[in-house]
Amino acid sequence: MSVDRSAPPQAPARPGTAALLRPLVLRVHFWGGVLVGPFLLLAALTGFAYTLMPSLEPVVYRDELTVPASDAQVPLADQVRAGLDAMPGTELRAVRPGPTPTDTTQVIADDPTLPDSSYRTAFVDPHTGALDGVLVTYGSGQAMPLRAWVDQLHRNLHLGEAGRLYTELAASWLWVLVLAGLTLWVGLIRRRRRARRSSSAPLRLPERASELLVPRTRGGRRARLLSWHAVVGLWAAAGLLFLSATGLTWSTYAGENIGALRAQLSWQTPEPATALPGTGAHAGHPDHGTMAMPPADVAPASFDVAARTAADLGLDGLLEITPGDEPGAATTVAQVDRTWPEEHDAIAVDPDSGAVVDVVRFADWPLAAKLATYGIDAHMGYLFGVANQVVLAVLALGLACVVVWGYVLWWRRGPGRRPGHVPADGVLRSLPRGLLAAVVVVTIAVGVAVPLLGASLLAFLLLETLLDRRRVQDEARQNA
Repeated sequence: MSVDRSAPPQAPARPGTAALLRPLVLRVHFWGGVLVGPFLLLAALTGFAYTLMPSLEPVVYRDELTVPASDAQVPLADQVRAGLDAMPGTELRAVRPGPTPTDTTQVIADDPTLPDSSYRTAFVDPHTGALDGVLVTYGSGQAMPLRAWVDQLHRNLHLGEAGRLYTELAASWLWVLVLAGLTLWVGLIRRRRRARRSSSAPLRLPERASELLVPRTRGGRRARLLSWHAVVGLWAAAGLLFLSATGLTWSTYAGENIGALRAQLSWQTPEPATALPGTGAHAGHPDHGTMAMPPADVAPASFDVAARTAADLGLDGLLEITPGDEPGAATTVAQVDRTWPEEHDAIAVDPDSGAVVDVVRFADWPLAAKLATYGIDAHMGYLFGVANQVVLAVLALGLACVVVWGYVLWWRRGPGRRPGHVPADGVLRSLPRGLLAAVVVVTIAVGVAVPLLGASLLAFLLLETLLDRRRVQDEARQNA
């Protein structure tokens, strides 16, 4: 059989977009993990500590939060007076009646000596009117001192506003690292499929798909570590993406963009209008987390009126009664229980007559506002109770392990167990111009939406460009 040697040789197959981008994805995953890993580790460990708080808080503050059950009931107005008497120099902010006979009533007050979002709270026995204690609480969730301390540790490492940048950087990079890892994992699946068709493929590739889903228990130590790093990251991917997205809502720069987008699309949480007929009060009520200071001459009896009206309209569970923040404004009663099924109905009530001024039902909220509420409450471990907290704890520990394994893999890659192999540079120069332009456009778009991530990605691209230019110059000098 003769061979036609006159036929031109076939050109090698042109690599696809995925193959061209894989070195860049590998570089981003590597450098992002190395540089942001410490922030992710801190966020994971402090987040794990926070998941313990909803279970510890009722135990640590049992004396303030609970009372013996009784059929006796002191008017809510008297409970409010007892609480305010125990907090001189404060302004009444809101009242949370105990939802069950064993819960105390929380009288919440603004104290000018406390930091923003911190309140002085008196705990009153609803059956006797006796004071059970006064504590400093934090945020719209009324976090007790221990949970508030851990919350601030997770949020900003107790470094104030500057410390919030660490969590924003971690949340900004987390989704990038997860998606990059998933991309590399999908590429490994494709390589495995090609390996089954080619006898020349490396033998180290997985022989069964289960090896991509179950960590290896055999082989070398590095191979096992790499398997655990990849597989645990795979199983945790959906949860980590969720934590990244919801965590960004609290961030400084990305959170501001998210808030502006929600306002632009009318996805904000609706509030009942509080202007009483015939008055000049404002038409709406500010968000509970940033509420203005109410007047000091609020009539305590108005809380009994508002509570009765709320009960008549079917508002039950944990309620927060907030007086109007200016004369002529209605009292707001809102459901604030954050467990499933969520109910956040709210009403505005005339504090004198008990007439209903406005009603906002949770069922009528925009879908985006509902999803945001679900996401935040799930992120904080409230939505599904203990099950929610267990899942968050597992995710936090999984993320911590993935970060540590990643560093160990890098450390053991070098000779003598020193930091070793870094993925090859020059990846930007190897990209076609069209694909390189697309990478730059995506980086700019991400930078506008998530500024800290955009700034660090831009720095990465500039560094890659400088390293690539230096490499080209070195090669030119060697070939001269």
